Amino acid sequence: MSRAISPDTRINLERTAALLINDNPQGLDILSSIVQGFGLKEQIKCASPDDARAVIKRRSVDMVMVECASSTDSCDFVRWMRRDGPKTSAYTPVIILTGHASEGFVTQSRDCGASFVVTKPLTPMVLLQRILWLTKDQREWVECDTYIGPDRRVRNYGPPLGMAGRRAGDLSAHVGAALEPNMDQSDIDMLLKPQRVAL
Repeated sequence: MSRAISPDTRINLERTAALLINDNPQGLDILSSIVQGFGLKEQIKCASPDDARAVIKRRSVDMVMVECASSTDSCDFVRWMRRDGPKTSAYTPVIILTGHASEGFVTQSRDCGASFVVTKPLTPMVLLQRILWLTKDQREWVECDTYIGPDRRVRNYGPPLGMAGRRAGDLSAHVGAALEPNMDQSDIDMLLKPQRVAL
């Protein structure tokens, strides 16, 4: 995820439709210039979450990037997309952009269903890396009473030591003590060596 993009990497965003939301006109222009540099031609620019809701109701988009002066507005928009917007919009990748990435805001963004949070100052390379990561994102989709969005567990290490998992598929990361001594390599070889069978 944090690895640099190889010079051999080729992506084509020409047919990608991106919804860009920023209530700061200068910030919207900067974001538009950055994604245009990626070859992304179809940009729908919105100056407010309300304008963006109207767009989402009319048509589908491939990606959303949102930044509002109020972090609550950004998260409310993503929550609306996931829960109350058209069904197709619920699965659209969403990147929240912010200049104030406190732990509380990142948690709030994750919990509203955002796919990623990118901090400012915005650099084209970082944003492109996150877009590439989203194209390969294989996280499961979660829908329950309190959350709709990508699985919030990007790294699944299982529950903490000594604690039972909350999910049926959780496995403990605790290995425990060996019940038998380790086999010697020659013993392993003998065990796996094909045996001759007399006919």
